[in-house]
Amino acid sequence: MEIRQLQTFITVTDVRGFSRAADSLGYAQSSITAQIQGLEAEIGIPLFNRLGKKITLTEAGKRLLPYARQIVALHDSALAQTKESGIPSGKIVIGAPESLAAYRLPAVIDAYRRRYPHVKIILKPGMCQQLREEAKNGELDVAFLLQEEATFPDLHTEVLVREPMVLIAPPQHPLTKSARLRPADLQEEPILSTEPGCRYRELFESYMNRCGAPVRTDLEFWNIEAIKQCVMCGLGIAYLPYVTVKSEIRQNRLVVLPWQDDIVPVATQLVYHQSKWLSSALQAFLRMLRVNAQMWREEVADFDPTGSLSKGSG
Repeated sequence: MEIRQLQTFITVTDVRGFSRAADSLGYAQSSITAQIQGLEAEIGIPLFNRLGKKITLTEAGKRLLPYARQIVALHDSALAQTKESGIPSGKIVIGAPESLAAYRLPAVIDAYRRRYPHVKIILKPGMCQQLREEAKNGELDVAFLLQEEATFPDLHTEVLVREPMVLIAPPQHPLTKSARLRPADLQEEPILSTEPGCRYRELFESYMNRCGAPVRTDLEFWNIEAIKQCVMCGLGIAYLPYVTVKSEIRQNRLVVLPWQDDIVPVATQLVYHQSKWLSSALQAFLRMLRVNAQMWREEVADFDPTGSLSKGSG
């Protein structure tokens, strides 16, 4: 069982095809086929179901995949550790939900790339549960989660900032005249929601159900910018992290409704495998990230969840 065979097996699985794997790895397709056949011959059982042009993992392939990822990751770490020159280089693969990928991480990544131009950063979007699994099995170097605070087996977990959540509406919305809203006040309001699987959406809907006021989810979006635009047009209200709407709030294009609730709070959290070797490039990224996280905490410290900002927050 060769490292090259395992790398090819992982790539075929990830891109879901032999020809796409050949393009990705720069091999002839016949070479990809030969490597997989050699691996299957050594194991003694097929790793893929070949259904015309479509391939899927067999049960044996599914069992081998996490071990293959671990072996390849250890191999890459061993090579990197012996070659480390003290100048960060190589590649960092980061996973994050859209809220963080768009509103928390760009400034960090931009500053990092300017300081360490020899490091390639790959940012992969995903849902929190998916990102946790990918960090656990070695597909990601680090992942960012936006959900309730928690710990997970085999993962180092670090809370970076507790994220205020806000219920937003256009400035002219009738609910802005209320002194304080209750769940029942929202029952007839159209709620513009993020995609299914978004953890803060699940927490909001669970809370409303417990209060006997299930939400009307008329529209679902895969993009927060689209939600904000539709709220500003008067199509409904939305429950979003403050960081995603702070600019529009300061410009009075959106307002925070006077809302206090008992929804489980969420936080931006960093996770990576507890046994992961931290290259100089990854260590430098984590140092820069933690400096930025301190600024994030200072920024939200003045936020008033009842619908306004206190002194110093602009």
